Amino acid sequence: MSLTAGIVGLPNVGKSTLFNAITNSKVEAANYPFATIEPNVGVVEVKDERLTNLSKLFAPERTIYTTFEFTDIAGLVKGASDGEGLGNKFLANIRGVDAICHVVRCFEDSDITHVYNRIDPLDDVEIINMELIMADLSTCENRIGKIYKKAQTNDAEAKTELNILNKILETLKKGEMITALTFDKDEEQYVKGFQFLTAKPVIYIANIKEEEINDPLSNPHFVALSNYAQAHNAEIVAISARIEEELSDLSKEDKAAFLNDLGIAKSGLDELILKAYKTLGLKTFFTVGKDECRGWTFKEGMTAPECAGVIHTDFEKGFIRAEVCTYEDMMTYQSEVKLKEAGKLRLEGKDYLPSDGDIMHFRFHV
Repeated sequence: MSLTAGIVGLPNVGKSTLFNAITNSKVEAANYPFATIEPNVGVVEVKDERLTNLSKLFAPERTIYTTFEFTDIAGLVKGASDGEGLGNKFLANIRGVDAICHVVRCFEDSDITHVYNRIDPLDDVEIINMELIMADLSTCENRIGKIYKKAQTNDAEAKTELNILNKILETLKKGEMITALTFDKDEEQYVKGFQFLTAKPVIYIANIKEEEINDPLSNPHFVALSNYAQAHNAEIVAISARIEEELSDLSKEDKAAFLNDLGIAKSGLDELILKAYKTLGLKTFFTVGKDECRGWTFKEGMTAPECAGVIHTDFEKGFIRAEVCTYEDMMTYQSEVKLKEAGKLRLEGKDYLPSDGDIMHFRFHV
């Protein structure tokens, strides 16, 4: 399951610096607007401590962590939806992502130019959101124009689609994002097909100063953004992009020592990935053995056969049953034999809904 997040924001808010930290690559992070023109794509391993421990237990030939793909999208500006600052092209790059990571500048620094010469996180957010809304408004109006006549002929599918689009259109015209609406399961499939920008979940990333990282509430800009995110049912993460870039160059041991010196338990990037999984309703199951220990990402509510299909479509088609135990039980009993003796290894059928941290072995026949 390929998962993607698009990093967006105004120019010079720290997007490319953050991207460098995420992928440990060195894309240009110049102090001028539009330093990023083509979207930079990087894949980061999700360092799940549970998989690390399972790997120590089984000593496999290889350990494969789940991954998350981040796309660094060039800075948007006011008028992007009309093509300002190459805006249309940049907006198109957002359509394919699962979630939007919106980097917002929450620090004062006269040496780093703000594209509008002021520090106002909420105004910055509104500028980006309005461009996304205007782009969706154009998409919605164009589609209505194409199906309106067909809907008037009592074509059931066209009428359903038109009703959904009119509901969306009304919301967008009020300057609200599609995430403010609720849809039933069938409606969600229609909406998903259009790849509306404002239908995607948003995680706000408050880029703050290094000295504020262990107490972001001391930063009034962060507090204001946090209140905004809460009011809009969105997640927020406080990050110092500069610190994250420094951390990305350190060994595991040096990173732990650095975080300890800063007085924080997790890096901002670790928190971001946790929030991304939560926002997207994602969980992880594991497969283990001497050949390979591996993490697999699945969406909450998926059945055991659907999770088997994450590994290979044949696993889902020919699913028979799943042998399941919890991560905690595996670490307690240390072997499949002892798990069986303790009655902790169970067989689950097609209706089983896996939990985060399940260790599963699928039986199938094609």
